[in-house]
Amino acid sequence: MSKPSLVAIDGPVASGKSTVGKLVAEKLGFQFIDTGMMYRALTWLAIHLGISPDDEAALDRLAAETDISFLDRSTDEVIRIRHRASGRNSETQEFSLTPSSIFNSEIGSAVSQVSRVAGVRKVLVAQQQQLAEQGNVVMVGRDIGTTVLPHSGVKAFLNASLEERAKRRHLERSAGDNTNYETILAELEMRDNIDSHRAISPLQPSSDAYIIDTEGLTVEQVATKILTLMDKPMNLRITGVQS
Repeated sequence: MSKPSLVAIDGPVASGKSTVGKLVAEKLGFQFIDTGMMYRALTWLAIHLGISPDDEAALDRLAAETDISFLDRSTDEVIRIRHRASGRNSETQEFSLTPSSIFNSEIGSAVSQVSRVAGVRKVLVAQQQQLAEQGNVVMVGRDIGTTVLPHSGVKAFLNASLEERAKRRHLERSAGDNTNYETILAELEMRDNIDSHRAISPLQPSSDAYIIDTEGLTVEQVATKILTLMDKPMNLRITGVQS
C-alpha cells in the first residue's frame, strides 16, 4: 500500500494547523508549506507599496506581478517576494521576510480582506499548486483540501472554540505585542466571518476531511492523529469523522 505524498491541513486562525503541520512534516521528512504566510507576505507588500486592502483592482495587478516562495524548501522561516512592477522604467524588486515581520496587528487586520480578492486567490493558489508538484508536502491553510490540493491523500481540518484560539494567539503575541485579549478575540471573530463567507474558496472542511477538535489536546496528540491516517487504506483515510 502506497502512502500519500500530499497532506492537507486546514482550519481557522490559531487552530494550531501551522504548529501541527510543521511537526507532521518533520516526522515524515516532508516539505512544510504554510499558505497563510504567502497571503501575509502579499499583504505586507501591498502595505509597503501603499495599496489599500479595499482596492481590488490594484491587488489583482499586484498579485499578477508577484512571485512568492520560500528560500529554504525545508522550512518557512524566510519568505521571498519577487515583484515585477509594471511600467517602462520599473525594475524588479526582491524582498526577504521573516515571520516576525508579517505577524503583527496591522497585517492581521488586513490579510483577510486581501485574501478574499478573486485575482489574489487565483494567482496564489496556482503558486501553491506549483510548490506541491514534487510531492512529499504538508500544506496548511484554509482551502487546501477543498481548492488547492483537493486530491490530497490525507486531509485534516483542525478547529477549537473562538475563545481558546484567542487565548493561543494572545500568548503567541505576548512577548513582543501589547495587543490585549479582547482586541484579539474581536479580530479573530472578524476574520472567521470574512473567511467563512467570502465568495471564493470559503473556509469550510472538505466532505472527506478528518475533523479534529484541538482544544485540550497537545500538538503531539493532534499530529499523531494525522500521522495515523497515513497508514490507513484510502477508503479509511477519507472519513469526515469528528475526533
